[in-house]
Amino acid sequence: MGTTLPLLEYKPTTQDQRVQSFGKADLNEDSPYLYRIEDSSTRTEIDTLIWATYRQVFNEQETLQFNRQITLETQLKNRSITVRDFIRGLAKSERFYRLVVEANNNYRLVEVCLKRLLGRSPYNKEETIAWSIQVATLGWSKFVDALIDSAEYSEAFGDNTVPYQRKRVTERPYSFTPRYGADYRDRLPKQGELKFVQPFKPQFEQFERFNWEKFVRTSDWKTVTAVSVSTLGLIFFLLLFFAVNGSIG
Repeated sequence: MGTTLPLLEYKPTTQDQRVQSFGKADLNEDSPYLYRIEDSSTRTEIDTLIWATYRQVFNEQETLQFNRQITLETQLKNRSITVRDFIRGLAKSERFYRLVVEANNNYRLVEVCLKRLLGRSPYNKEETIAWSIQVATLGWSKFVDALIDSAEYSEAFGDNTVPYQRKRVTERPYSFTPRYGADYRDRLPKQGELKFVQPFKPQFEQFERFNWEKFVRTSDWKTVTAVSVSTLGLIFFLLLFFAVNGSIG
């Protein structure tokens, strides 16, 4: 069996290193970015925490009904799993795989997952390359485990806190990061390429209306005459048959 390559070393050099963090990293217990299971005692509070988790993992545009993982939600509400396990389950779900993993190359997948699971952007290109190698060698499931079981995740969020954006940004918040990059977007059909798609029409609208003049002009009258004579003969025979049988009866 082959051995898994260790995570390459990289120096965490980035502009984010020089700005103030949000939430728990600053010991700011009143931060609105914190959703913790121990603070969620009512049904409304736990539902809010679950919604915040979907927003963090799936992003703002994908917090949709059909992305919900009801079994995981029930386990979290029953306290049979931790918030960390809930995050892990969402990231490993089929919906997340189809929406995010299949739509991205490994480099962008690392960027998206660091933002959503660790609450920060990649420190630099070297870190992106290092983690992309882990995606390729570990596979998706174990890559998710590597991030969620990391010391960084444990220190920042522990078992009971929903991951949040830990650094301030000059661009849009991480929760608005598109689920796919430019390379995937460029492969999508363009509006002009969809001209062959016709709107649905009821079946009766697909047939041409009867035109008597066209019928007279284009018909094969020998065939029409033969069919007409045959039909009239059959009708006459049936009438005579029923008349004779009726008189006998």
